[in-house]
Amino acid sequence: MDVRTRNNVVVRGAEDGPLLLLAHGFGCDQHMWRLVEPLLAPSCRLVLFDGVGAGGSDPAAWDPRKYSSLEGYASDVLDICRELDLRDVVFVGHSVAALVGVLAANREPARFSKLVLVTPSPRYLDADGYRGGFSAADIDELLESLDSNYLGWSATTAPLIMGNPDRPELGEELTNSFCRMAPEVARVFARTTFLSDNRTDLDAVTLPTLVLQCREDVIAPPEVGAYVHEHIAGSRLVTLDAIGHCPQLSAPEQTAAAILSFLRPA
Repeated sequence: MDVRTRNNVVVRGAEDGPLLLLAHGFGCDQHMWRLVEPLLAPSCRLVLFDGVGAGGSDPAAWDPRKYSSLEGYASDVLDICRELDLRDVVFVGHSVAALVGVLAANREPARFSKLVLVTPSPRYLDADGYRGGFSAADIDELLESLDSNYLGWSATTAPLIMGNPDRPELGEELTNSFCRMAPEVARVFARTTFLSDNRTDLDAVTLPTLVLQCREDVIAPPEVGAYVHEHIAGSRLVTLDAIGHCPQLSAPEQTAAAILSFLRPA
């Protein structure tokens, strides 16, 4: 299958700027980057794509066995890099896609130059000495609700993920994005997202890394961002003055400014 078609790959921006590969999170697609695109495109080459099962990706490519692990998504990222012969890639991943980028970069570190992890979480489930933000009961309830009524779950959960109750249009946009994903895809991807534990993968990262977190985030609380920063040697942690889990929508100027600052030579 043609990789560009499979993942609906789009290339935009400056021909000779740093190359950014933008990866979206659960229930989203590349459209979620649209507010930071015009801020990055004048000086950066942007490669956007839809994860299989999302957006304009090829529905025939969906395989629940492959995508029951984040390694399946990491393989797709590496496929895109090979197909487009991408080098010195700055991987910008939001939410669960941040860990997809970690896995891809750990497998082929020579392909990448830097990582930008936007509201990442290596494990959502609380554990001894680790706060992921969710108890086992929380995760069970979340997945059971998704299984029984995906559209209802989306309408309830998306605004909580987005935060910003004073800007209901953002929660509505995320709800609509969730609802565009086929329920059978969402069920598998949700389990892959919320049941994965990638904490040990952080210690293997050798690339310069920027960790972006929001000052309030019910999905990836500040303790999680601090954990990621602590376990990736030499990483930089920036806390945005933003609420919610999707700063590329709620605070695009801050998000873009932090990325551009990170790209500048030290």
